[in-house]
Amino acid sequence: MQRLFLTAVLVRDYDEAIAFYVNKLGFEVRLDTPLSETKRWVVLAPHGGGQGCILLAKAETADQADRIGSQTGGRVFLFLDTDDFQRDYETYTARGVTFVEAPRVEDYGTVAVFEDLYGNRWDLIEHSGNFGL
Repeated sequence: MQRLFLTAVLVRDYDEAIAFYVNKLGFEVRLDTPLSETKRWVVLAPHGGGQGCILLAKAETADQADRIGSQTGGRVFLFLDTDDFQRDYETYTARGVTFVEAPRVEDYGTVAVFEDLYGNRWDLIEHSGNFGL
């Protein structure tokens, strides 16, 4: 058996990223372990979520820093599945999360695109079918 277990997200600062993901998106800190004076192993997951986690990867080089917020050239990077789109959309909006597209209904479900604190694009999505999940 194989499974994806972490997705690295480049960040400028661990603590500012933790604050955004925890306070704005309601994620929980699964691990925050120092590895050296400047490097930490920080794993976050949606509250109550299953196995999908992100690893905060602090940029260490100028090249990495240039890619913060644009790991995919402006395309949606991550997909956050929800069991209640309207609840989460309203909560995120009230917490100041920036949605760059209005909610829309597609064949696969209800979706809206938002940006994290660095500009990475995420889909907030409530699926209406299986779609390989």
